[in-house]
Amino acid sequence: MSFTSGDSRWSDVGLATAARGIATCGDFLAAVTLTLTLQSAGAGGSAVAGVLLAATLPLVLLAPLTGRLADRVDSRTLLIGAGLAQSVICLNLAYARHPLLVVCLIALLATGLAVTQPVLSALIPAMVRPADLPRAVALNQTAGTMGILAGPALAGFLVGWFGSRVPLLVGAASYLALVVAGLLIRTRRGGARPSMPRAAGAVGTPDGATADWRLRRDPLLVAMVATLAGVIAAVGAINVIEVFYVRETLGASAATYGLVTGAWTLGVLCGAWIFARLARRFADDAALVQAGLFLLGGCCLMVLVSVTVPVALLLVPIWLIGGVCNGGDNVFNNLLLARRVPEAARGRAFAAMGAAVQGASMVGYLIGGLLLEVSEPRPLIVGCGVAGLLVLLGFVRPVRRAIRAERSRCAAMAPPAGPPGAGLATSTPVR
Repeated sequence: MSFTSGDSRWSDVGLATAARGIATCGDFLAAVTLTLTLQSAGAGGSAVAGVLLAATLPLVLLAPLTGRLADRVDSRTLLIGAGLAQSVICLNLAYARHPLLVVCLIALLATGLAVTQPVLSALIPAMVRPADLPRAVALNQTAGTMGILAGPALAGFLVGWFGSRVPLLVGAASYLALVVAGLLIRTRRGGARPSMPRAAGAVGTPDGATADWRLRRDPLLVAMVATLAGVIAAVGAINVIEVFYVRETLGASAATYGLVTGAWTLGVLCGAWIFARLARRFADDAALVQAGLFLLGGCCLMVLVSVTVPVALLLVPIWLIGGVCNGGDNVFNNLLLARRVPEAARGRAFAAMGAAVQGASMVGYLIGGLLLEVSEPRPLIVGCGVAGLLVLLGFVRPVRRAIRAERSRCAAMAPPAGPPGAGLATSTPVR
């Protein structure tokens, strides 16, 4: 896969990660503000559910289209256009009152996110050398995590002091960070410019096959995405159940609930940097998939262990460990995608993985909401942990099959043995 052929452009990485962090903060600021406003205005659960659904569906349904846009249209044009559009939409949200209009506008806002996510994700590998990619991915993930942490907290403070209009105006301003990044980032992809030179030692699809690249043709990537989506669908219900478990079953305060939920996010942040350093040791793509499988198992195990605590504060170290595993798996997944996907198809690849994750999350939310009507939180959390581990066990054989196929392919591509020194100038390292 193509990376930058010179020195890593850390200034571009900084601009891209800052734009992602600020825009993510704006996304969560707008979503939490609207949820609080609708609930305070007496809107029913269907209106709140409509907002959450509208904020997620475009990321799933539009992934094939937005992925192709990210690959075929100049990244600068997309960042500037989407950033301006999201800013205008959020500005209109500040003055919208009818619930149906709010739902439509939030869907349009999420459509902009469906465009900018694959654009920024695909730009990061083009900015750095292969050796620097784990660090760049960790920076990008850190920015998104900080935005997720800051958005809800800022929304609660601003709504409490100023009502709903001010936070939405702040959100509208946050999307201008994408416009600034689009204007200042020197690295560009998509459009009619020639593709970047392929990095030495990169294993991937031949240039002529880039145009018709498909995720399903790479067994290793299919195994990674399918396993990730399956575990998220099985365990994702915990996001709905958690508030009832912490507040009602364990009798914790709202402040303690905030501390518990923040522990997982903090763990994701720590895990990104811990495993970014370790990722350099994984020269073999198959080893990355195997390591990701173990980390997903750690997430499921922490969910299962969480039912044993007598008080909510003991969930903090458990959730912290689970978040570390989650953050490490995110780094490995992004690194694997950047290594194996042709540069010209990375937008489609990141959009496809994002759609799988978001779709699986929606399944988890739906399952959690339905099961809470018929059961108590504690046995449901046990069910989530067990279901996640069973899904992982079910994927062990397909993952092993994909790994064997990958190593057979690499062995077939290895140069034939010859006299000492033969082929050293042209041989391709086998991951």
